[in-house]
Amino acid sequence: MSLVELLRTATRSVSANKFRAALTMLGVVIGVASVIAMLALGNGARAAVDATFKTLGANQIQIGQRFEIQDGKFEPVGKKLTYLEGLDMASNAPLVERVEMSVSKSVKARYGRNSIEINANGVTADGLKGLVSSGSVQPVTWDGKSPLTEGAFVGSGRFFTLDEVYAGVSVCVLGYQTALDLFAGDEPVGQVIWVNRTRCTVIGVLAELVNTDLENRYQSDPNKALLMPISTMIQQLFEEEPSVYMTAHIVDANRIEDARGQIATYLRERHQVGKDAEGNFQDDFDMTTRSDILGQQQEAARTFSILLAAMALVSLIVGGIGIMNVMMVSVTERTREIGVRMAVGAEPLDIVLQFLLEAVLISASGGLAGIVLGILAIPVAASLNNGVALLLPGSIPLAFGVALLTGVAFGLFPAMHASRLDPIEALRYE
Repeated sequence: MSLVELLRTATRSVSANKFRAALTMLGVVIGVASVIAMLALGNGARAAVDATFKTLGANQIQIGQRFEIQDGKFEPVGKKLTYLEGLDMASNAPLVERVEMSVSKSVKARYGRNSIEINANGVTADGLKGLVSSGSVQPVTWDGKSPLTEGAFVGSGRFFTLDEVYAGVSVCVLGYQTALDLFAGDEPVGQVIWVNRTRCTVIGVLAELVNTDLENRYQSDPNKALLMPISTMIQQLFEEEPSVYMTAHIVDANRIEDARGQIATYLRERHQVGKDAEGNFQDDFDMTTRSDILGQQQEAARTFSILLAAMALVSLIVGGIGIMNVMMVSVTERTREIGVRMAVGAEPLDIVLQFLLEAVLISASGGLAGIVLGILAIPVAASLNNGVALLLPGSIPLAFGVALLTGVAFGLFPAMHASRLDPIEALRYE
C-alpha cells in the first residue's frame, strides 16, 4: 500500500472523529505552546544579558539607595546617597577613577505658549561620555564606521562644562524631539525656557538618536530629553535633597571587587552603618556590577525555563497518553476492518504505518495549534519575565518536531498491537 494511500486513509479516520481528535490533541497543544514560550524566554534572557554587557562596562559599579518593602510599598532605607558623597568618592576610594551621577524629576517645561510634561535629568559634565560608552543609543546620522565620539551626540550648541556643574549654572541641553516640541522649528540655542519655576538657558540640542536595542526601540524615545547640571537641578527643582544614582568607573576592571570594598567602607563611614546581631553590615545602599546583573538574569531565566519545561513535559506526556488511549480504542473499534485488510493481503507494516500516521496526524495538528498559541502567549510570558522574550525562527521547527516525536512515541504501541492481531480472530470480532 502506497504512503499516499495510507495518509489518505489516516486522514479519513481522524476526520471521522473530529471532536475526539480535538480533545486528544489538547495536551500536545499546551505542551508545544509551553516549548515555544520556554525557548522565547531563554532567547530573550540571552539577549538581555548581551544588552547588559553593552550598557554596563566591566569596570563600572552602579550605586543606588536601598529600598525595602514596608506595608506593601517600596520605601527607601537609611540615609540618602548625596551629591557631595559622589564628589568625594574618588578621593576616598583610590580604585575609583571617576563617578557619574544623576537625578531625575518629572517637570513642566515651557517656552512661550508651548509647554510639555517631561522627565528631566540632572547629570554630571561627563554625562555624554557615559552615553557613548553605554552603547544603548546612537545618532541617526552615524555611519557605523567612524569612531563614535561625544561630539557626534550634540546636534547644535554644546554640552555643559565641569565649571558650570560645580557652579550650579542654570543651563540645559534639550533632546531632539523636545526642542521641536518647544520651539516648533525655531533655533533653541541661546533662548530661555522655564522648567517649573526656574529660568534656564538652552545651550545645546542633542542630535537625533535611536535606541540600539531593538526591544526598546518602540518602548522609549531617547529624543525626549531635558538635561541639566545635577547641582542646578538639586538646588532649583527639589524641595529637599534627593538620593543620587551613581556609576563609579574603576581604574582596573580586574580589581572591581577590591573597589567595591573601598566604596562600601567609604559609604558605611559616611552613613554610620551598623551591624546586625550576626555581625553583617546593615547597608542602606546597593552596589551592582555587570557580573551581579548577569547572575540575577541567568538565575531568573533558569528558574522560569525549568517551570515551563516541566509544564511542557507533563503536557506532552498527558497528550501522548491521550493519543495512545484513543488509538487503542480505535484499534478495538476497527478490529474487524484490520482483519479484512490482512485477509486481502495487507502486511503488518501497512497496519503499523496506518495507525502510526493517524497518531502523527493528531500530534502534528496539535503541534500547529500549539505553535500559534505559543506565539500568542509570548507577550504574557514576557510580562512575567521582566519583558524579556525573543522568538527565533529555529524555535518553531524545533517545537513542531517535538510534537511529531510525541505522536510517534505514543502511537507506536497501538500500531504494533494492531499489526499483531490474528486475522481469523479479528474477522470474528463483533
